[in-house]
Amino acid sequence: MVRLADIPEVERVHLLAKGCAPFDSRPWVEGTPLSKRRVAIVTSAGLHRVEDQAFSMVDLSYRVIPGSIRADDLTMTHSSVHFDRVGFREDVNLVFPIDRLRELESEGVIGSVADYHYSLMGAGWLPKQIEPTMRELARLLREDEVDAVCLVPV
Repeated sequence: MVRLADIPEVERVHLLAKGCAPFDSRPWVEGTPLSKRRVAIVTSAGLHRVEDQAFSMVDLSYRVIPGSIRADDLTMTHSSVHFDRVGFREDVNLVFPIDRLRELESEGVIGSVADYHYSLMGAGWLPKQIEPTMRELARLLREDEVDAVCLVPV
């Protein structure tokens, strides 16, 4: 793990400006057993279907990824000097663990895999900037009866 003291000042200042307000309610609650939950993936890897519009560098939108998608139908727009894309090319599950979810579903560990998953461009956004997008995603997840999300920050 990289320490703040080891990264360039401009990056350090940027990361430190991303403070999150404390919760004014109890954010962690008990729910139904995992074996009964419907699980979706939300990744900030900038993934999308090959035929979808690519993300731009200043993009607060999201892309919908069908749960039935094959790994080779995905591409990644996200680029940064801070990470290596080789891992994604070798195994999409590093940034979009759909095969692992399918395995957990078949083993009965989770109830089901959601019909739709979501991808955004990671990094660069202050919480207040991305909040409207995340509220919309929360609405879509509820419509798909999702009650657990695997968040994959990239």
